Amino acid sequence: MGARAHLPLLAAAALAAAGTLTLPASAAPAQAAACSGYVGLTFDDGPGSGTTTLLNSLKQYGLRATMFNVGQNAAANPALVRAQVSAGMWVGNHSYTHPHLTQQSQATVDSEISRTQQAIANAGGGTPRLFRPPYGETNSTVKAVEAKYGLTEIIWNVDSQDWNNASTDAIVAAVGRLTNGQVILMHDWPANTRAAIPRIAQTLAAKGLCSGMISPQTGRAVAPG
Repeated sequence: MGARAHLPLLAAAALAAAGTLTLPASAAPAQAAACSGYVGLTFDDGPGSGTTTLLNSLKQYGLRATMFNVGQNAAANPALVRAQVSAGMWVGNHSYTHPHLTQQSQATVDSEISRTQQAIANAGGGTPRLFRPPYGETNSTVKAVEAKYGLTEIIWNVDSQDWNNASTDAIVAAVGRLTNGQVILMHDWPANTRAAIPRIAQTLAAKGLCSGMISPQTGRAVAPG
């Protein structure tokens, strides 16, 4: 939120000191007052070489996100999964090898999802409740396996196109299109995405939006529980 979020409180305090305003006994925190809605920031394909930098930037700018991890990456980088959780992020399932699941047998889909559930849990990321199918491709077979593991399928409302070499400006502009409850697709690995984080925070603050968690019940972004 930065200094701007505190200006109204500072002004109010000055008026109170001058005897022209009475502050309530329990003024709400500036950050809470600034949230008129929540959006879901999501980052696919990690954890990997860019994860630490991404997490540091998200923390620095007060953002939380859902990290849809690829199972084989989680198994290879358990410390980074733990770092995601320590940084206040939520961890979701993004399949084990990132295949086109709609072209696979039910047994293969089951293996892709179940192995990722186990890899993330083993790495200290908890048992995911959210699943994002690779490429956003889904069908009745994929949905049946998701249901077996108690997973809610999460696609997206806005695609940042960062996977398609979108510029930092374009990624920030995509975030600017989000409205309350919506989810944006971003990725763990593009340098332009990491560079966009400070401006993503500014863009959301200017709209009164905060980064929230994705509800397993509704699939929409809500206030962090």
